[in-house]
Parts: sequence; C-alpha cells; structure tokens
Amino acid sequence: MAANDIQEVPEQKIPDSELLVPEDTYLTSGVHIGTQQKSASMRKFIFKVRYDGLYVLDIKETDRRIRLAAKFLSRFPPEKILAVSQRQYGQRPARVFAKTVGAVSFSERFVPGCLTNPNLQEYFEPKVLLVADPATDQQALSEAVNIGIPVVGLCDVNNETRNVDLVIPANNKGRVSLATVYWLLTRELLREQGKITAESPYTLTLEDFQAPL
Repeated sequence: MAANDIQEVPEQKIPDSELLVPEDTYLTSGVHIGTQQKSASMRKFIFKVRYDGLYVLDIKETDRRIRLAAKFLSRFPPEKILAVSQRQYGQRPARVFAKTVGAVSFSERFVPGCLTNPNLQEYFEPKVLLVADPATDQQALSEAVNIGIPVVGLCDVNNETRNVDLVIPANNKGRVSLATVYWLLTRELLREQGKITAESPYTLTLEDFQAPL
C-alpha cells in the first residue's frame, strides 16, 4: 500500500462529548503542550500560544488523527506494522502497543540498515512504520522512505513532517502524553481489527503504557 493511499477525512468539529476520552484526560496528560519553536508544517495543528511562549496543539485534531491512524493501520497485517521509539518515554508505550495489536517493535536502539540490508540479523520487512518522534527516529524514518513504505508519526510543534504521511499532532516528549496517545491508538486499532467486543473489552489502562520514572 503506497503512502498516497492514505485518505484524509474531511475537517470537522468534534463535540466534546464525542472525544475518545474526556477532554480533561488530554489536558492533564499534557498531550496538547508543545514547544516554544514551531515548524511551518505543524502550524495548522496549533490552537494558540500560551503566555509563556509555548505553542498549544488542538486536542480535537489530535483526537481525530488518532482515529484516522487506527483506520489506516488496520489495513495492514499486524505483524507487518513496525513501531519504533528511540525516545526514552516512548519505548514502553511502543512495546505495549506492538505486543497488544500483534505488531513488531524496535525500541531502544534502532540498528542502521535493519530495513534495508537483508544480510543483517535484525533485518525486517514492514509494510508501515509508526514512529514516536520523526527527529529522534530519523534513521528508521529515512529507511522507510528508502524502501517506499508509509509512515505514521507522532509530531510535536517543532517537528518537520515532510516524510511523515500521517501526522498525529501531540506532545511526543512527555511521559504521560506519550502513554496517552499509544493507549488510545491501541484501543482504536483493536476496535478496527474487531478484537474489542462486549465479551472481550479493552482492559489495558493508561498506567500500563507509562514508562517508569
């Protein structure tokens, strides 16, 4: 499946009552808190600038894009989804996400060439890449572009997004923020896969995704 097969859903207002979680969950986890620098490509996701100069992301757009990412990822065999995070607080969420949905995770150190060099022991052929941060996961991102697979990425206000096919705007530096996004993305992907039912509910908690302090 090519990157340009991603179908954007129309921009629409999401009532607070229809968010994936109560608005306070997003706010208390800091999903919306950005940085004091912004990239041109992330400007459209900014809600406002705080008194201290921090850019604030639009949580309704974050919510919408988590849903969109789950729908997109559900098109791929789970075992061909690769979740990568070099960022410390993203490693546990990426591992729990992968284990729960049946995907593969390369956390901690990403071995250069493992997507492009068949001679490496770590060589893997994913169909789609999920990164916690396009900047810290630059090696994996570059290799994904090299082999022509789509990239879904959590992007903060200061991230460059030119090689990210589907952006999830979020604070990708905070421990609880990263856990929240992966927790919700896992739940929505399981729903898209038909694995959450009345008989088999989603039992993982936000704390299950949080990296230790």
